Amino acid sequence: MIVALDIGTTDLKAALFATDGTLLQTGQRPLSLQSDSAHPLRHEADALDWVRGIRDLCTEFGLSPEKRPEAIVVSGNGPTLVPIGSDDRPLHPALLWMDRRCIEEAATISEMNGFYVDPTFYLPKSLWFHRHRPEIYEKTKFFMSCPEYINYLLTGNAVTILPAVGFEPYIWTEELVAQLGMEWSKFPDFVRPGDPIGPTTATAADLLGVPAGVPVYAGGPDFIVSIVGTGTVAPGRACDRAGTSEGINLCAERAISDPRLLCVHHVIEGYRNVSGIVSTSGKALQWFKEITGRSSSPFEQVFQDIEEIPAGSNKLVFLPYLTGERAPIWDPNARGAFVGLAMHHGRREMTRAVVESVGFAIRDILCVMEESGLQVDDVRITGGQARSPRWIQIKADITGRRFLLPAMKDAELAGDLCIALFGLGRYDSLAEAADAIIRIESVFEPNGGNRQIYDDLFSVYRESYAGLKGVFKRIGGMD
Repeated sequence: MIVALDIGTTDLKAALFATDGTLLQTGQRPLSLQSDSAHPLRHEADALDWVRGIRDLCTEFGLSPEKRPEAIVVSGNGPTLVPIGSDDRPLHPALLWMDRRCIEEAATISEMNGFYVDPTFYLPKSLWFHRHRPEIYEKTKFFMSCPEYINYLLTGNAVTILPAVGFEPYIWTEELVAQLGMEWSKFPDFVRPGDPIGPTTATAADLLGVPAGVPVYAGGPDFIVSIVGTGTVAPGRACDRAGTSEGINLCAERAISDPRLLCVHHVIEGYRNVSGIVSTSGKALQWFKEITGRSSSPFEQVFQDIEEIPAGSNKLVFLPYLTGERAPIWDPNARGAFVGLAMHHGRREMTRAVVESVGFAIRDILCVMEESGLQVDDVRITGGQARSPRWIQIKADITGRRFLLPAMKDAELAGDLCIALFGLGRYDSLAEAADAIIRIESVFEPNGGNRQIYDDLFSVYRESYAGLKGVFKRIGGMD
């Protein structure tokens, strides 16, 4: 048996697999999200929530010395960072991947690096503690992401998971850390996905409910693990991580140089990972549900409500920049906006516009990829939105791309399984493991009848941000 654990933004998920890939058992626990309306750039989480949830799920799975898994792999949302003290407890709530308070720190690091580093990345968050919470920085034994913290509690070994060679400047380097006046000892050494971290300890058995002596293999950030878990392991395949946020990752044969996208080595050696991140996608629809009094309504009920609204939401466009935006505009000051509101628009049109905005944001990223000469053959979708066929079809229509739906909807858990099998030596590479394990369940072809309206509104979508960029900057600069 293999235990796969994935720490999401709002949910912790776990799966118990047989070593042939058969899903034996799943579990899920809600996680707390701490946001502050007085400080809208700040988004935090209680790291001990992860510990409690994992203990509950391992107990639910009935793990014991008699029911001992062969391996454990942990993945988690990123770039999320938590400072750990000498007693191995968090010194401060974790700064979540969507926390954008570190704008000045990111600017400092970007200038040193010679390329853009987003405020959400790991090193700006570490520098923020150094500058603004020196009492916490001084007590910090290690800075860790969420899967790395759980790995540490499982094994007692502190590591930083490097998705691929070349990722170092996006995480941290010894040279940068020294230039920033911080101590390199607080930043654990790198390992790669599939590398052994160590066996679980007796302490972990008490703390997390897992038997001692189980090998733990490095998983990694959720977006990297999802690439493996959707089979995005050959050129032309793209992965759409569709949850609270949206991550688009394309497997490419060559590198590109375009500041609007990230281009690093792929987790599969020899390829490049060209990616862009939409900061709020599913979160945007959840926000709109809440402010319109439908917070408890299932997403499919929301989609039934807008079923009769035509493509294009009766010529209404929404910009989903509710927490700033990353790719391709990289603007922390960006804000959400409805464009084209008129008296004939109501709640249903506005709802559909929010849904469609995610498709436009994805298309924006895919267009930049194509402008750089890359080919996108298909998009493999995973995450919460993968459970809504209507939403997948809208994305296919807006982007003009074929969307593939894997049988295992939680690609992070499927990717953890592939990584474990590779770590155990059952496959010679992660690509081989993914191609053997990942199965496509459904294919969504774009509806050509909606092409013209979506082409027209996509131009409006891009032009709207260009026209409002200065306004957003003014609003962002107001005290």
